[in-house]
Amino acid sequence: MSYKTLDDIELAGKRVLIRVDLNVPVENGEVTDATRIERIAPTIRDVVAQGGKPILLAHFGRPKGAVVAEMSLKQIVAKTSETLGLPVHFAENCIGDAAIAAANGLAAGEALLLENTRFHPGEEKNDPAFATELAKVGDIYVNDAFSAAHRAHASTEGLARLLPACAGRSMEAELKALSAALEAPQRPVMAVVGGAKISTKLDLIGNLAKKVDILVIGGGMANTFLAAKGCDVGKSLCEKDMIETAAAVLAAGDCEILLPEDVVVTREFAANAPHEIVAADACPSDAMILDAGPKAVAAMAAKLAEAKTLVWNGPLGAFELTPFDAATNAAALKAAELSAAGALVSIAGGGDTVAALNKSGAAARFTYVSTAGGAFLEWLEGKELPGVTALSAG
Repeated sequence: MSYKTLDDIELAGKRVLIRVDLNVPVENGEVTDATRIERIAPTIRDVVAQGGKPILLAHFGRPKGAVVAEMSLKQIVAKTSETLGLPVHFAENCIGDAAIAAANGLAAGEALLLENTRFHPGEEKNDPAFATELAKVGDIYVNDAFSAAHRAHASTEGLARLLPACAGRSMEAELKALSAALEAPQRPVMAVVGGAKISTKLDLIGNLAKKVDILVIGGGMANTFLAAKGCDVGKSLCEKDMIETAAAVLAAGDCEILLPEDVVVTREFAANAPHEIVAADACPSDAMILDAGPKAVAAMAAKLAEAKTLVWNGPLGAFELTPFDAATNAAALKAAELSAAGALVSIAGGGDTVAALNKSGAAARFTYVSTAGGAFLEWLEGKELPGVTALSAG
């Protein structure tokens, strides 16, 4: 994939429109998690260092093309300034004369945050006229919001075709990590796919099965695969209408598929509920499977030791509930150990995945953990991401 970075464009004296993800959690007017602001800091720092004027474009919530006071980006200006370590001004609109004047008036070392792009219906419609108005506020376009790259919106796709465009540091890091995972990986490549339902990850499983050497299936979706092999899964979550599909995946033989050989069962979906470990084909009819067992974890650890690249999306069990987080924690810590030792390139992403890896304490030692959610999943599914394609076309 070919795309320009901040190193390829002259920024001195230029108004640099930077599409960022500032959709941060806010409670009572206070930002409760500034992670997404922290992730754009390297891009802002480098633009300022090169003499550029950083102008931030972002959405906040889902106002659906209308002005909604509670979804104004004005409430995060102070936190953004504090996190980035420079003065951040605010424009009440992302287009128009006032926005242009604010951008033109920026002094060296200052940044400008424009109001919520989704206050305009033209944003989500990728309206060329709206994109043209956005383009008047800047000279250069930088996309640093991989998390929004799966959306063909005016600020993620349209702008990249109107101004000289490049990837920001966060976008660049994400694309490098993803390329290392599946486009040009070190083999063997292992993928872990977990979560509740196979129906929501069918495209993902289908794409990964053709690209990886070992595919580990865990979580609730593993029950559907076990059922496809003729196992009684009792009262476990199981998509009966997907059993034939699961059987077809197993029969295709595109890669080695690892299902749990033993499981942790319980009769109550609650933390610390009475539980037992049984063979995967021996789930009592009145019980439910909530985690993979120790033999399954050992088998996975052995495969991890052989692998050179790991892609992880989804927990192996009900990780929110102790002790049904054991398999996820043990496998994640093994992957973290191998990654820290330089024996494994590990890429993980997806909301539940990030939460599970953070809970286990393994996240910091993974090679790369994506917070992109939908964009990360669509990339794993092999789908085109409009925001990335637009950059590579420039």
